[in-house]
Amino acid sequence: MDQIASALGDGARWRLVELLAERPRSVGELAELTGLRQPQTTKHLQTLGRAGLVTVTPLGQRRVYALEAAPLRSLERRLGELVGAIEAQAGDRAVIARHRASIDAESAIADRERWADGRTFSFERILAAAPDVVWQHWVDPDLLATWWAPPSVTIADCILEPRVGGRAVLDYRDGEQLYRSRGQVHIAEASSRLGFDLRLLDDSDVVSFHSDHDVTFAAVPEGTRLQVDIRINETTVDAVPYIAGIAAGWGQVLDNLTTQLNDKGVQR
Repeated sequence: MDQIASALGDGARWRLVELLAERPRSVGELAELTGLRQPQTTKHLQTLGRAGLVTVTPLGQRRVYALEAAPLRSLERRLGELVGAIEAQAGDRAVIARHRASIDAESAIADRERWADGRTFSFERILAAAPDVVWQHWVDPDLLATWWAPPSVTIADCILEPRVGGRAVLDYRDGEQLYRSRGQVHIAEASSRLGFDLRLLDDSDVVSFHSDHDVTFAAVPEGTRLQVDIRINETTVDAVPYIAGIAAGWGQVLDNLTTQLNDKGVQR
């Protein structure tokens, strides 16, 4: 497939393919129609031949080239798979678009330090698991690492120690960039309520913004109603993209958790 794509990625060769799709043609005819010199035409045809796109038939002094359909069908199938994959990710593209729009809107009002202090966000999910199971997915580092990151980033470290004064840590990577958050657990009522704060730090350990999280776990017939309330403070102007991404980011990670637990069925 790489060889086919490479062969077709040249304007002159693509024109040859279009001409050969009409009917088999000789090198001389192809050179005349494309305006290329015959040696150039022959070289391009040889490249197409190595990719399996054309075959040549010697007819005395003439060499006639014909286009092969099978490699193009393979390319068509592969392109169809790519188009299908793109269409299947329409939701992710919509999230990116909303994040971009949110950054633009926040940038317009982020004209001073502490510009977004007091802003709140709330999220609710119904999970097909008992509260104690959901609780474990928050306080067990191995389980927490399976869902507490949006697409395209990876968890480097995550800890929510289920005791008052316990550590709260969230480090994740986006390529080579490391994002670090540090905080403390303030409420730890097993399978019922978890409260913690996080401060996003830059490379010099300066706080970009501070977020307080209040997470409640309530038993319902379907399993657990999870409520996450977030309040932000200590916001800097540089925190615009992070503040703008809270709604989408937390929506995605809680969807991760919901899917993970719902796929396993109700656990009690």
